[in-house]
Amino acid sequence: MTIRTIMNAYSVAEVKAHLSELLDRAEAGEEIVITRRGHPIAKLATVAAAKPQPIDWAAIEDFRNSMPRNKGLSAAAAVRQSREARY
Repeated sequence: MTIRTIMNAYSVAEVKAHLSELLDRAEAGEEIVITRRGHPIAKLATVAAAKPQPIDWAAIEDFRNSMPRNKGLSAAAAVRQSREARY
């Protein structure tokens, strides 16, 4: 890899040749700038992992209770009835 004016900047050709190494460095927290003809065009960086949200069981129960009850109907029949009621 060559000396660059922008720290951690690599040409597309260099990225192609050293992708595994650059991915390891990005995973370790380093931000990699990808250039084309000397101009920055993209960044390679770690994606922040989404934190799992706790399940709001009360909200789910409220939603379920708000749904209309179609006693004695199969799910297919209830959907068909709902569609027919719209038209």
